Amino acid sequence: MQSSNSVPPDLTILGKKAQPSKKLEAFPNKNPGRYYKVTLETEEFTCLCPITGQPDFAKIRIEYVPDTKIVESKSLKLYLWSYRNEGAFHEHVVNSILDDLVTLLDPHYIKVTGVFNLRGGIGISVECEHVRTKAAKEAVR
Repeated sequence: MQSSNSVPPDLTILGKKAQPSKKLEAFPNKNPGRYYKVTLETEEFTCLCPITGQPDFAKIRIEYVPDTKIVESKSLKLYLWSYRNEGAFHEHVVNSILDDLVTLLDPHYIKVTGVFNLRGGIGISVECEHVRTKAAKEAVR
């Protein structure tokens, strides 16, 4: 039995020097039979406009009902950081984040929201979701 302070062996990023990375990691959910919502937020998300190269800033909110896996938060931080030097439209970024998390976690339900700061007088908000288990979505509303 491992101590509560040790890093599970399948997590390779936790406890290491921080560098941007597209590698997302997860750990086992100890309560897979219960529908509960996990919410992760950052107001420090940045990416680049794919046309002008100007920075875009956003608040990213991830809400999900896990099944067997939970995203490891440091790997998520480094994953989001990896967009800092990438050019991408807001709609594509938010959908890419959703797709990558669905691939990693296969959650009952997940929703990713990106609220981008005003640029040129227009703000853009993007919400996308994936529903595998309708009852889980309803249970955590």
